[in-house]
Amino acid sequence: MLDLDLQTQLAAYLQRVTLPFEIVASLSNAESSRELQQLLQQIQGMSDKISLRLDGTDARKPSFTLQRSGSATSLRFAAIPLGHEFTSLVLALLWTGGHPPKVEPDVIEQIKALDGDFNFEVYMSLSCHSCPDVVQALSLMAIYNPRVKVVVIDGALYQDEVNQRQVMAVPMVFLNGEMFSSGRVLIEEILGKLDSGAAARDAAKLSAAAPFDVLIIGGGPAGAAAAVYAARKGIRTGVAAERFGGQVNDTMAIENYISVLETDGPKFVAGLEAHVRAYGVDVMNLQRADKLMPAAQPGGLIEVQLANGGRLKSKTVILSTGARWRNVNVPGEQQYKNKGVAYCPHCDGPLFKGKHVAVIGGGNSGVEAAIDLAGVVAHVTLIEFDTQLRADAVLVNKLKSLTNVTIHVHAQTTEITGDGSKVNGLNFTERATGNARHIDLQGVFVQIGLVPNTEWLKGTLELSRHGEIVVDAKGATSLPGVFAAGDATTVPFKQIIIAAGDGAKAALSAFDYLMRLPAA
Repeated sequence: MLDLDLQTQLAAYLQRVTLPFEIVASLSNAESSRELQQLLQQIQGMSDKISLRLDGTDARKPSFTLQRSGSATSLRFAAIPLGHEFTSLVLALLWTGGHPPKVEPDVIEQIKALDGDFNFEVYMSLSCHSCPDVVQALSLMAIYNPRVKVVVIDGALYQDEVNQRQVMAVPMVFLNGEMFSSGRVLIEEILGKLDSGAAARDAAKLSAAAPFDVLIIGGGPAGAAAAVYAARKGIRTGVAAERFGGQVNDTMAIENYISVLETDGPKFVAGLEAHVRAYGVDVMNLQRADKLMPAAQPGGLIEVQLANGGRLKSKTVILSTGARWRNVNVPGEQQYKNKGVAYCPHCDGPLFKGKHVAVIGGGNSGVEAAIDLAGVVAHVTLIEFDTQLRADAVLVNKLKSLTNVTIHVHAQTTEITGDGSKVNGLNFTERATGNARHIDLQGVFVQIGLVPNTEWLKGTLELSRHGEIVVDAKGATSLPGVFAAGDATTVPFKQIIIAAGDGAKAALSAFDYLMRLPAA
């Protein structure tokens, strides 16, 4: 099951297991059960602290639990956790075996203090790069609090269950039988939803923080680069990010960042955060900025109000809030979001295996999505508003070579239709003739570009007609002491490498501004 390299890596990790625990597998005669049994036997053979039983009686077969001796924890994998979930499996094994997690001590204490019985089910796919964060967060909670029970379910392996519960996007989490969350969430977000006092405590803590020299709003490539460059100047630097890594978390393949031949979004983001933290930067994750308050006088403190009510103060601010997927804004899109309307083909594609889907958008993102989906689904229909596909020629040629793809250009999507619970089709108009068309399908993937995350800045500083922050050659905005970088700005070509360079430039500009302030 595991190749030699993975076996070697896993065996090295399992040397860190200090507490004995048991794996209990529930198996059938199906091939998937034989594959899981082989994987578990390989794992059991790598550590004398791990025992394996094959007499489990759970209804989900194949599945297995991790059970520390003498504890009442409940963590079950209804999956063969390889692919993107192999790391989740490794961490679950280590944590169950007593190896400490790399999270703040107060997070562990918050998990242990949860009051109530929480039965979580999380649906994921092995190709989803957003799922491991959710799987690992819930696994940690199950291991450290016996009143938290977690089942991790591979949607592709349990297709009937997915269809019955109408799971059309992953990760999707159910709590005590009710839908709890959809999409990537971090452990702090989950705990915040379960612990009603967490937001107020966090706001008070942030408001009490000493002023920064440079405060960066946003933790994508631009924000991370700005943080590193600012911290290297020896000045007090903070990063407040709604989601560290930003849109890069949802990027599957990165092959054009110079000196890095190939990587993926989550790995790239992990490297960004590690680099930032290595310089002692104060990283405040899961913080959404609500309001920017300019300094009352030149050289005074700028304030940023956060959604939880906290306020941060700084001598300079760098805005790097990035961008998000653009909605097509037609009837049915919001109604059927995560019920057939999706934005991540890598994450949600496996849930549409054997089905008919559409992709809206003919740029690189749309064409790449259509190519990717064509290998999983029965048929892909691509809808492009322009008279021709705008993607790179090599991608267009690849798309046109696929036999299960239909392309409609010069076509305007007018409605995503459904039966009240899930998508069942799409309406579009042929722009050349005005003819209305309908396609029967089960999924729609929207891939039409990005919109800057700047709504909270309207009326505060100068924005372009597209909502981008207007910056000069040094990254300065229309407000003294406020700089900006990355996809939220007017800088052309929204690329990771350009955002990182602009973040470094903004940090150097902020430092230059600080040096020229009159002595206090």
